Amino acid sequence: MAKKAAVSNQDSFAATCSSIISGVISFFLFILAAVFPLIYDNSYFNILETKYKCFYITIIGMLVVLLVLSLVMLIIDLNEFKGEHTAALFSALAPKNWKQTFHVADAGVLVFWLVSVISTLQSEYLFESFWGNEGRFSGLFLMTLYVIFYFVVSRFWKVKGWILEIFLISGLVMCYIGITDYFQLDILNFRQNIKPSQSTMFTSTVGNINTYTAYVALLMGLSAAMFATAKSLLKSIWYYVCMVVAFFAIIMGCSDNAYLAIGAMFALLPLILFRSRKGILRYLVILASFTTVIQCIDYINQAYAEMVIGLDSLFNVLVNFRWLMPVVVSLWATVAALWFWCKGTGRGSGSDNTDRDGLGKGLLRIWQGLILTGVLVICFALFDANVRGNGERYGSLSTYLVFNDHWGTMRGYIWRKSIETYREFPLLHKIFGYGPDTFGIVSTKFFAEEMGRVTGQTFDSAHNEYIQFLVTVGPIALAGYLTFLIGGAWRLAKNWLKNPYVIGCLFAVICYGFQALVNLNLPIATPMMWMLLSIGTAGVRVEK
Repeated sequence: MAKKAAVSNQDSFAATCSSIISGVISFFLFILAAVFPLIYDNSYFNILETKYKCFYITIIGMLVVLLVLSLVMLIIDLNEFKGEHTAALFSALAPKNWKQTFHVADAGVLVFWLVSVISTLQSEYLFESFWGNEGRFSGLFLMTLYVIFYFVVSRFWKVKGWILEIFLISGLVMCYIGITDYFQLDILNFRQNIKPSQSTMFTSTVGNINTYTAYVALLMGLSAAMFATAKSLLKSIWYYVCMVVAFFAIIMGCSDNAYLAIGAMFALLPLILFRSRKGILRYLVILASFTTVIQCIDYINQAYAEMVIGLDSLFNVLVNFRWLMPVVVSLWATVAALWFWCKGTGRGSGSDNTDRDGLGKGLLRIWQGLILTGVLVICFALFDANVRGNGERYGSLSTYLVFNDHWGTMRGYIWRKSIETYREFPLLHKIFGYGPDTFGIVSTKFFAEEMGRVTGQTFDSAHNEYIQFLVTVGPIALAGYLTFLIGGAWRLAKNWLKNPYVIGCLFAVICYGFQALVNLNLPIATPMMWMLLSIGTAGVRVEK
C-alpha cells in the first residue's frame, strides 16, 4: 500500500507540474494572440520595432517564469522524490532515445538553428547577424527565440482551443481596420503623416500591405479549415464569419502575394475534405463564398468608386470577369442541390468523416489528377513563355508568366541578382552565407550601384523567404528550414483527427509557406506562423 501511495504521489506531482507549466504558457500565448496583432506605438513609423519588442519581451518573460518554476520543481523533486522526474526527463533527451524524442520537423529546425549559429560566428558582420539590426530584426537572436518557443509550446503545452479563438477575434479586429482603410477612412489616423503617394502601401495595425496579407493568410487558412471540419452549428457559423471577413480583407489588402496563399488553400483543402460528403459540401460552400465576396467587392467598387482604393492586377481581372455572376449562382445552386441530396440520404450534416459509397474516394483521385495536371500545365507555360519566348500568346497572364527584372515590382531583378551574387560567394559563405538577416549588407556590398540604377530603390530583403535564407545562412540551413515547414505540415496532415484545431493550424502554415515565395520574413506575421505550427504540433503530441 505504501508503494502504491508513493507512485500516486509521484503521478500527482508530475500532473501538477505539467498543469502549472501549461498554464504559464497559455498566459503568454494569450498575450501573443490578443495583444501582438493590435499593438502599435507611433503609427507605421515604428510598427516593426514595436511588434518585434512585443514578441521578444513576451517570449523572454515566458522563459524566465518557466525557468524559475522549473528550478522550484527541481528542488521539490530532489527532496521529495529523489530526482526521479528529473532523471526521467533527461533520459528522454539521451541520444539513444532521439528517434522517439525528435521528429523530422524537430531535426530540421535544429539543423536550421545550428547552421545559423555557425553562420553568425563565421560572419564578418557578427553583431548585425546576431541582432538583425541592419535588416528587419530577424537575426540569430530572434531565430533562437523562434526555435525555443517552438520546442516549449510543442512539448510542454496542453492545447487550449480558446487561444486560437482569441487569435481569430483579434484577427477580425485587425481585418476590420484594414477593410476600413480600403475605404480610406483611416479610423486610427495613421496615414495623416504619410506621403499621399505612399499611404495606400500601409494598412491596419500591421504596416506594409504585403505583411498585412501574409497575416490575413494565416487567419484565412485557419478559419476556412476550421469551418470545413467543424461539427457544431455554432462553431460552423463562427468560423464561417471569420473566413468571409478574411476573404474580404485579403482581397482588399491589394497585395499580389495573396494569390499564392488563396491558390494553395483551394488546391490542397480537397485532399482532406474530399474524403466525405460533408467535406465536399463544405468545400463547395467555401468556394461559393469566395466568389460571392469577389462579386460583392465588384459592387462596392462601383458604388463607392470615389472612396475606395480599388483593385489591380489579378484581382481586378477576377472582379471584371463577365461570367462571374453566373459562376456564383451556379456554385450556390450546386451547394443547395448537394445539401438536399445528402439530407435525403441522411449524410448531409453528419459528423463522421467516412465515405460509405466511395464518392469521396473517386473524387479525391480525380482532384489529385487535376493538381498534377495543373502543375504540369503551369510548368509548360513557364517554359514556353520564358525559354521559348512565347509569352505574348498568354495575353494578360504573361505579366505573371514571363520572368524579367520588372516581374513582381522588381522582384524578378532582386531574385536574379541574389542567385548570381550567391554564385560568386567564397566557398565558406556559399555554405554558411553571410549571417542571418544580412541581405541588405550583401546587396549593398555586391551590387548597390546597379540596384539603384535599375530599380531606383535599395533592397534589404530578397522578397522571397527561401532565397533570403539561401543567401544569408546557406543551403544547409535552408534545407533544415524547409524540412521543418514541410515535415511539420506533413505531421499535422497525418494526425489532424487527434485534435479539432490541428487542421486549422495546418492550413494556416500552408498559406504562409506559399505566400513566402514572394514575401519577406518579418517579426510581424512570421511569429504567428511559428506559434500556429507549435500549437498544431502540441495538438498531435503523444503524451508520455
